[in-house]
Amino acid sequence: MPNQPVPCLMTFEVERKGTVAIVKCHGRLVSGECHALHVEVIRLMPENKRVVLDLTDLALMDSTGLGTLVRLYASSKSRGCELVLLNLGPRVRQLLGMTNLLSVFAIVGERGITIGF
Repeated sequence: MPNQPVPCLMTFEVERKGTVAIVKCHGRLVSGECHALHVEVIRLMPENKRVVLDLTDLALMDSTGLGTLVRLYASSKSRGCELVLLNLGPRVRQLLGMTNLLSVFAIVGERGITIGF
């Protein structure tokens, strides 16, 4: 049986455009990999009106990753910042749908939402 490549651990890079920060996520948003993303996004919120999580290269998200998104959503509301999701993969979309959270998050391309810079 050939070895299956394991998706990389969670990595991300931040791009700033005006008052918008785009966080490009790569790898797996799973238990043990969420803390660094949470800390970085919380740090970005006071300086930016909008934080966009680009999930294009997100290979996997588990319940801990889902909890991280919910915590970031709640933190953004209390800090006067908008958290926006971009490029949801089918599995992430399905997970958000199954948990009735799909309508809670602002998602670029849905309901007229744009990145906004």
